Amino acid sequence: MNFQQLRIIRETVRRNFNLTEAAQALLTSQSGVSKHIRDLEEELGLEIFVRRGKRLLGLTEPGQEVVAVAERILLESENMMLLSQQFSKRDTGTLSIATTHTQARYMLPEVIAKFKADFPDVRLVLHQASPKEIAAILLEGSTDLGIATDALEDNAGIITFPYHRWSHGVVVPKDHPLLTSNTLTLEAIADYPIITYDEGLTGRTRIDKAFERAGIEPDIAMSALDADVIKAYVELGLGVGIIASMAFNANRDHGLVLLNSSHLFEENVSSLAVRRGRFLRSYVYRFIELLAPEITEQRVRRAELGR
Repeated sequence: MNFQQLRIIRETVRRNFNLTEAAQALLTSQSGVSKHIRDLEEELGLEIFVRRGKRLLGLTEPGQEVVAVAERILLESENMMLLSQQFSKRDTGTLSIATTHTQARYMLPEVIAKFKADFPDVRLVLHQASPKEIAAILLEGSTDLGIATDALEDNAGIITFPYHRWSHGVVVPKDHPLLTSNTLTLEAIADYPIITYDEGLTGRTRIDKAFERAGIEPDIAMSALDADVIKAYVELGLGVGIIASMAFNANRDHGLVLLNSSHLFEENVSSLAVRRGRFLRSYVYRFIELLAPEITEQRVRRAELGR
């Protein structure tokens, strides 16, 4: 048994049992992947995968246990490398963060600037992804932190810490009729085409639920991945925008006005998350504390121990 065999088993599962994709990810041949799997099965005296001819369809019952053990072994071997770097190159390395466009664009810039001032030799990598993708990226083990709204909770392999509460806001052009309303209502908003986030992004479910509870079917004329696109089309007069309030900046968004609508939509909570069992370099803890001072290294370590 060797680490390459364990990596192949893990990657085969991650690639939905597609040996071609697993081989490409590991920079080897499909025949080599197949041989390593067969060699490991012969050594263990059991079949790891369910087969139909040469195709792999899934994991056998013992195969599920083998993959779980392989994940732990590979995680600890990666932790050992990170531990050695922690003491030999304390303030150098890479901090990898998976996050959404909204977080990367509006929440993180000041924190990243402070972090780079304190750790100029640490390379920072931002992976922009959807909330659902971020959990999967964390579990793959190549990323230190995940930051998103929704989708990170209720996953046994991830430890999650809520750190920021925010609300949605309505943006309109400066001459829009909604500006004359004393109290903004969902009924008034629904009189106009609405431009907002794609389903599953940036608290979109809470926007939909608000209209649903009120018995209103809004005209979602356009949806987009990020607030900058939404604001651009609102400024063209194509509809009313519903965005994360943090995405509005009066100094930059000259042609728009943000209307207070915190009374219309449920509050959203953004969280940061780490993979359970992953060793974190000291500068990762410092980044977390810059982002949310109440989430200390001690608190993260205690959560890792289940306390």
